[in-house]
Amino acid sequence: MPRPEAVTDPGTEEASPPAAGLEDTLDLRLPDDFLALLREDADGGTPLAHKVPRAAQEPGATSSDLLDAPADWGPVKTPAGDFHLLPVRPERDLPLITRWMNDPAVAAFWDLAGPETVTAAHLYGQCDGDGRSFPCLGVLDGTPISYFEIYRADLDPLARHYPARPHDTGIHLLLGGVADRGRGLGSVLLRAVSGLVLDRRPRCARVIAEPDLRNTPSVSAFLRAGFRFFAEVDLPDKRAALMVRDRGLRDLM
Repeated sequence: MPRPEAVTDPGTEEASPPAAGLEDTLDLRLPDDFLALLREDADGGTPLAHKVPRAAQEPGATSSDLLDAPADWGPVKTPAGDFHLLPVRPERDLPLITRWMNDPAVAAFWDLAGPETVTAAHLYGQCDGDGRSFPCLGVLDGTPISYFEIYRADLDPLARHYPARPHDTGIHLLLGGVADRGRGLGSVLLRAVSGLVLDRRPRCARVIAEPDLRNTPSVSAFLRAGFRFFAEVDLPDKRAALMVRDRGLRDLM
């Protein structure tokens, strides 16, 4: 589910090509769950976007198992204040998120501008889905200021475009208010959320992002948040900068 981030948060760092290394060039095996989906898709089965990973079909499994229950991750302290992820409830949050999606700076990259029905379809598609994606509000000191999507990158069509590893976890970010942009807040929130992923998902070794290459402020915010530039990738709807935050490098970047 590649979806661009709208982080209008200018930075000074530039992305540089990734250095060749065994870690990134030899690990080309796609997860078994995703390979199973691709095989079914090739056989003319249900469209890929509507399939349920095997993990979600196992007895006793719930959708939260795929992402280790982000709703229970709890708050985290940041330089900007106390931050936590609040699960989206469309009946409560639809007007706010729709307003954010209709901001021209956001609409240019998310492509979800329009009436509430457009945003509703996007939100309900995840809230009622199979658990591969978790939409949430980013709440800072009690005020919703951002929209996040946390998703299983290894079980997503994105995995066709890079050497995915089991439990790779992707994030998308939208900073809602104009007043919250351009002051470094995007990188603070990205570092906080990617840190939560690594803390609460012990099986996840990498956090993945794929902002549009044209969205320079977003790419810069990821770099300042401890991500590294991995590669340029051609996705169906954009040319993206694949960004990676590694568990092993989190204390160095």
